[in-house]
Amino acid sequence: MKKIRKGSHTATWLTVHLIYVTKYRYKVLKGAVQKRCRSLMIQDCDAMDIRILKGVVSKYQVHLHIEYPSKLSVSEISKQVKRKEF
Repeated sequence: MKKIRKGSHTATWLTVHLIYVTKYRYKVLKGAVQKRCRSLMIQDCDAMDIRILKGVVSKYQVHLHIEYPSKLSVSEISKQVKRKEF
């Protein structure tokens, strides 16, 4: 069920599907690295008031289907999520 975000003058439901792929599709997101990547994504999304509708961390790519507030742009979200170091 959709949860519409309501502001003083707005009602929005903004979603985006983000995909991050490793360079040359090397299969490096395994084991502890995969778990750490997942936990960092969850922390970043919680900090920015973003709901993860669906997320998958596979061996060489990360899929995120998120719902975000209207005050953030997709480029800001992408920069924030990708900036973390392992």
